[in-house]
Amino acid sequence: MTDLPAGAVAMIAAENLEPALIRSLTAEFGRRGLMHAAQSAQFSTAGGPVQAVRWAVSMEDYDDPSGTDWLGSLLDTAAEQLAHDAVTTTVLPAAQRLPDSPSMLIMDVDSTLIDQEVIDLLAAHAGREAEVAEITERAMRGELDFTQSLHARVSALAGLPDTVLHETFQKVTPTSGAQQLIGAWRRRAWPVFAVSGGFVQILAPLAEQLGLTGYDANTLEVADGQLTGRVTGEVVDRSVKRQRLLDWAGDQGVAVQHVVGVGDGANDLDMVSTAGIGVAFCAKPALAGQADLVIEHRSMELIGFALGLSQDEPARPG
Repeated sequence: MTDLPAGAVAMIAAENLEPALIRSLTAEFGRRGLMHAAQSAQFSTAGGPVQAVRWAVSMEDYDDPSGTDWLGSLLDTAAEQLAHDAVTTTVLPAAQRLPDSPSMLIMDVDSTLIDQEVIDLLAAHAGREAEVAEITERAMRGELDFTQSLHARVSALAGLPDTVLHETFQKVTPTSGAQQLIGAWRRRAWPVFAVSGGFVQILAPLAEQLGLTGYDANTLEVADGQLTGRVTGEVVDRSVKRQRLLDWAGDQGVAVQHVVGVGDGANDLDMVSTAGIGVAFCAKPALAGQADLVIEHRSMELIGFALGLSQDEPARPG
């Protein structure tokens, strides 16, 4: 499948999409604007397969926000007709479409690039999983200062042997579709980065495994073969994540408006809002309300689909 032609990218995804509903949307897009293409595909998630359809649409008044609003409103109305727990609808305006020139992808890691929260996996070794998970959840919702919450959680790890780091990495699984999304960038020789409020001891081997251009995360202090319960160096909080986006984009010669930033929690807010296209992936409300695209299903392939990028596997025509 090739990239979608020029125009806004409108997408809807759900466990089941009724053919009659898709035909109705296709007809309405063609009636109100110029529909260039319609494509459908199926994506895997932990909860089962998800169907998605996307359209490339141009509208005469598309430079006006009402064009985007109308496309979104039509998809939201269609979503209300679907009896599903989760429906993803996105509209990417034509002006935000990625150009042929280099783009950069930057992603959060825990609960975004991977399915787990690494701090929770480590805390399980200390028998304090529930306590640490509760602090993590509050920090992701934006209820706690991230730096303070990080120090509180890491202190629970004091005394653990450093062998738990390798054991924990073995339990980490990339999110469904992560390798395909990264592949979409790598096929174009575009850079891909990860920046995490988690830990570099886990992210470094993951980055090598996935073929990332670069990464940054917090460093757990280790002394005499044990975790000390502290981190060393600068804490990777929301402001640092934003700065890494700016630094890496500058290093790679990529304009900020051509950066795609993906996250799921409050610690990603500055990064996602700074990126040219900010993506909230299965995100907390604090982030979802500020993102350009909100993906409700746990397949990172849906991000590329919503951006209008080609997929690794051919999809059925819409």
